[in-house]
Amino acid sequence: MEDSQEMPKEHHNREASPPEGHEGAEGGGARKSPEYDTFSIIELEMALSRILTAALFLAQWPASSLPAPVLDYAFFRDEVQPIFLKKRPGHARCITCHQHGSPPLQLLTPGAVTWNEEQSRKNFEIWKLFVVPGEPLKSPLLTHPLAREAGGDHFHAGGKHWKSLDDPEWQILAAWVRGQTQGGVK
Repeated sequence: MEDSQEMPKEHHNREASPPEGHEGAEGGGARKSPEYDTFSIIELEMALSRILTAALFLAQWPASSLPAPVLDYAFFRDEVQPIFLKKRPGHARCITCHQHGSPPLQLLTPGAVTWNEEQSRKNFEIWKLFVVPGEPLKSPLLTHPLAREAGGDHFHAGGKHWKSLDDPEWQILAAWVRGQTQGGVK
């Protein structure tokens, strides 16, 4: 066995004494031998390599690992649907186009001023497909009728109903998309 191919036993045992002729801490506080410094540097490099690998792995995960909020039916029925029926100066009501368009709203029963429970459930099931839970500005329901300058998309046949993100109706829709419930946030 050649000395250059195998490390002395002391390199495998952290508690080993320094080789003869090298003073350690007991010998007046002199510095340990260079072999021990090299061994420590190698250990440090390995530890840093592991930390870097872990950091790179974690950096690929989404910033938030929280689940997307659940869309609340009651909030949709009581807060969102009335927006679809509201008259706005210079614009048609949402129901005017969407009772025959896409995404569809259920036809109101003749003489009714709002939807019944069955119709509301059907509206909810369709309209929840046009939002990204937790992401109002990625949700077509909120970006289609929003002015382009405020973050809306290029076209909405019914016009741009909201000029800014501060519009109270837009805020209600955004609250639903963020998981707002009738009693507060889920």
